[in-house]
Amino acid sequence: MGTFLSQFVNGLNQASILLIATMGLVIIFGYMNVTNMAHGSMIMLGGVSAYILMEVIGLPFGVAIAGAFIITALIGMLIEKLLIKRLYSKPTETILATYAISIILTEIVRLKYPLSQNVHMPLPGAFKLGSVTIPYYNIFVGIFSIAILVFTLFLFRKTTFGKKLGSVTQNRTMTECLGIKTASVDTLTFGYGAGLAGIAGCVLAPTTGVSYDMGSTYLTDTFMTNVVGGIQSFFGTAVSSVIIGEGRTVMAGFLNETWAKIIIFMIVIVIIRLKPEGLFTKERR
Repeated sequence: MGTFLSQFVNGLNQASILLIATMGLVIIFGYMNVTNMAHGSMIMLGGVSAYILMEVIGLPFGVAIAGAFIITALIGMLIEKLLIKRLYSKPTETILATYAISIILTEIVRLKYPLSQNVHMPLPGAFKLGSVTIPYYNIFVGIFSIAILVFTLFLFRKTTFGKKLGSVTQNRTMTECLGIKTASVDTLTFGYGAGLAGIAGCVLAPTTGVSYDMGSTYLTDTFMTNVVGGIQSFFGTAVSSVIIGEGRTVMAGFLNETWAKIIIFMIVIVIIRLKPEGLFTKERR
C-alpha cells in the first residue's frame, strides 16, 4: 500500500507536467491542424532556458518560468512565420519540416551541452502524510498546471483573441473577409502553444535535469495524451494526462518502466480503436 501511494503522488507530478506540455499540442495540433514534430524540442529549450536563467545567471525560478515561456514562444513564432505559414494544408511537408527543425535544435543544444545539466530544486523539502512523503515542489507543479489550464481556457473562450481564433478555425475565408488578420492570429496561437511547451520543460528541469534529448520522450507522450483525450478538448487532455501519467508511474513501481510503457501503449491502442476521436468529442467552436 505504501508503494502504491508513493507512486501515486509521483504520478501526479508527471501528469501535471504532461498536462502543460499537451495543452500546447492541443492548440497547435488540435486547433491549428499542424503536426508539430518540433514540440519536444520546445520542451527541451524550456529546460535549457531554465538552466541558463537559474544556474548561469542566477535568477529566481519564477523569472525562469516567464523567461522560458517568452523564449520558446518567440522561437515558435519565428518558426511559424518563416516556415509553417507556407505549409498549411500540406501535412506531409509540415511533418518533414518540423522534424528537421527538431533535429537542428537538438544538435545545436548538444554541441553546447553534451552532458546533462542539473537545475537546483526551487522548493526543497517535503511533508509526510502517514507513510507517504509529498515534496513541496510536486504540490506546486500540480497547482501551477491547473492554473495554466484555467488561464488557457479563459484566453481561448472569453477573450477577443479566443473569439478570433474560433472564427479562423471555423471559416478562415469568411474571417479574412471580415477584416481579421488571420496571419497574426496564426502566429500568436503557434507561439502560445510553443510557450506552454517551454513552461513544461522549465518545471521538468529541477526533477530530471536538462539534456538535449529530454523532449524526445515527451513528444510521444504528448501526442498520445492529446489523441486519447480528444485533439481539441482541454478537459479531455486533463483527464488523459492523469490516466497516462498516473498509470505509467504506478505500474512502473510494481513492474518496471519498460513494461509500464508497453501496457500503457496497449491500452491507448484499444481506446483509439473503440473511440477514434478520443475519450471526449472535439469541442466545436
